[in-house]
Amino acid sequence: MNKINTVKNKNDFNAGQSVIIEKIFENFFFIIGFTCLFILLLIIIFLFAEGVPIFKSISVGDFIFGTQWYPTSTVPRFGILPLITASIATTLLASIFAVPLSLAIAVYLAELASPKVREVVKPAVEIIASIPSVIIGFFGMIVIAPLLQKYFDLDTGLNLFNASLMLAFMAVPTIASISEDAISSVPMLLKEASYALGANRWQTIFHITIPAALSGIWTAVILGISRVIGETMVVLMVAGGATVIPHSIFDAVRPLTSDIAAEMAEAAVGGLHYHALFAIGIILFIITFIFNIIADFLSNKYKFKGN
Repeated sequence: MNKINTVKNKNDFNAGQSVIIEKIFENFFFIIGFTCLFILLLIIIFLFAEGVPIFKSISVGDFIFGTQWYPTSTVPRFGILPLITASIATTLLASIFAVPLSLAIAVYLAELASPKVREVVKPAVEIIASIPSVIIGFFGMIVIAPLLQKYFDLDTGLNLFNASLMLAFMAVPTIASISEDAISSVPMLLKEASYALGANRWQTIFHITIPAALSGIWTAVILGISRVIGETMVVLMVAGGATVIPHSIFDAVRPLTSDIAAEMAEAAVGGLHYHALFAIGIILFIITFIFNIIADFLSNKYKFKGN
């Protein structure tokens, strides 16, 4: 009897100790999560506090839809429409390059490649994401720009097309890796049911596997595009730096991110130029916030329901 009571007391002690440890970790992770949210809130407050004052001197409409950006001229002009247009154009063109290629890689790795090939190719694709953006920008300047200039008879190879190529190269690992995980997670029972009904491999991939994985695929695409929008170094190095509305994919442009990076060191703290650059940051924040909302909406809309 004493032995049974000893074992029982020991089990109770272990159970109580487990509960305490669980509570400690629960509180620890709560503090970490709350701290991250608090820091994010402080960044947002600082961004708006420094950016909103520009609208005392210029209306929101003139700021967003103005076509001239000359912040250091005798009469400063703060129209960021050319910058917004450049960001949208590079993002769309990069997406046209990156999304089909990424989905092709994801389908190949998840459905067609042998295990040995997958073990080599998937890590290789993911390693691309670790390449510093300055290296990709340098490659665009030294290798791609002269080729574009030579074969398309351009004045400069630093343009929207070059920037879009480099941005697409950066987005491919994110979209391909997350999409491959989503496709691989589709239950095998669905595929077997498709084969049992007489569908071949490609019919199963396009009509069963990809629709079932759409939630993860949409999330991957939006995350990849969000990275493209927020990239700074590559567009600063290879986009050309011209604050004009592009009329061709070979025009030099200056997206929002590169303008902040290029001019922040020149802006006097507290001046109109300084506040205008922070206002550009607000526009970028709103754009990325919208993209994240879209990603969450699409992810929930196309979420696979097993039952």
